[in-house]
Amino acid sequence: MSMLKLGCIADDFTGATDLASNLVRQGMRVVQTLGVPTASVGVDADADAVVIALKSRTIAPQDAVAQSLAALAWLRQQGAGQIYFKVCSTFDSTPQGNIGPVADALMCALGTDFAPVCPAFPENLRTVYKGYLYTGDVLLSEGSMRDHPLTPMRDANLVRVLQPQTTRRVGLVPFDVVSQGTEAIDERLRALRERGVGLAIVDALSNADLWAMGRAFADLPLIVAGSGVAIGLPQNHGMQPSPEAERLPQVHGHRAVISGSCSSASNAQVADFVKRHPGRNFPIDALALATGASVVDDAVAWARPLLSSSTPVLIHATTTPDAVQRVQEQLGVARAGHLVEQALAAIAVQLVQAGVRQLVVAGGETSGACVQALGITRLQIGAPIDPGVPWCHAHSPAAEPGGVRVALKSGNFGTVDFFDKAFRSEA
Repeated sequence: MSMLKLGCIADDFTGATDLASNLVRQGMRVVQTLGVPTASVGVDADADAVVIALKSRTIAPQDAVAQSLAALAWLRQQGAGQIYFKVCSTFDSTPQGNIGPVADALMCALGTDFAPVCPAFPENLRTVYKGYLYTGDVLLSEGSMRDHPLTPMRDANLVRVLQPQTTRRVGLVPFDVVSQGTEAIDERLRALRERGVGLAIVDALSNADLWAMGRAFADLPLIVAGSGVAIGLPQNHGMQPSPEAERLPQVHGHRAVISGSCSSASNAQVADFVKRHPGRNFPIDALALATGASVVDDAVAWARPLLSSSTPVLIHATTTPDAVQRVQEQLGVARAGHLVEQALAAIAVQLVQAGVRQLVVAGGETSGACVQALGITRLQIGAPIDPGVPWCHAHSPAAEPGGVRVALKSGNFGTVDFFDKAFRSEA
């Protein structure tokens, strides 16, 4: 049996690669699985960490708990020394969950009464101050997440957001403590625990804060965090950044982008691509999908003659929040999301079968649907394109021999020219 230093459970697929990328950047050898492996499947003997990617962020809380406990059981079977429950850096959740219910269940299973909580990722402009989550210079509740179609975030105070989701008291480690370093953080964590606090939001404004809290978290059984905190954990095992950890197998083939995210960042990225590359994009109409129109076949037929160019094709359902709302009013939230995800996943499979070997997918739910349709069960994590978004190598029945490179981009991540930047890094 391997002795993993870190076992990670991520609540969506893009968040999992985001976390794995940060660990690899700091020198850890990481295996990422898509879904919980079967009991008979082990991990590579030289792996330092395993990240299990689930699609549990927006499912029913009891289902999220069941999947997360199954992941925990497998990780403990592999000898994982510490568990990391990876949540979104924008703390996507509702009063029912799923962050609180999953954290509670993991704590019970691990026999611990305390866990720190920190979604901060300063490199991607996610910071926490006095318990309030900021995206850039704007409170979470005043940005695009306010009107997220599945998890609208109307309150930036994470103590208030988390408290209704858990049976435990939620406390705070404020920045005036964090700024004093590891010993001060450790002392505050102990004090909160003695006062009966079970979950503690931890402020962070910079990578230095993440490094300090990483050291303070070294002996805790469970960490609940975005991917940013990961940069502070490999140091606890004497690890340093290494280019060797980022090296991927070479692949050769066509290029494509699939975007299902409707975040403001993805909208800007799609608009930038369309402006730079006229005639290289194909929009997907959710209402047409609902009528049974041949949208998937039409998209693939449009793309095939364009694939031989070095410029990628873009097939997307990315649109404005108002347009999303109109579709959801006609089809319902769940049906609209499912139709688009399944269509984009089917398109991804046919594009890879047609020779695409470098594929960018934007959006957590879309990424999950695409990798599942492609039969991908493991990812090898490479160098980041932008913070939190690495190129990965995977084997798929649609891309053998040799496999395919994929980049699974969280909707809110990446610079405006991300799609072009991704392929420049592969040149």
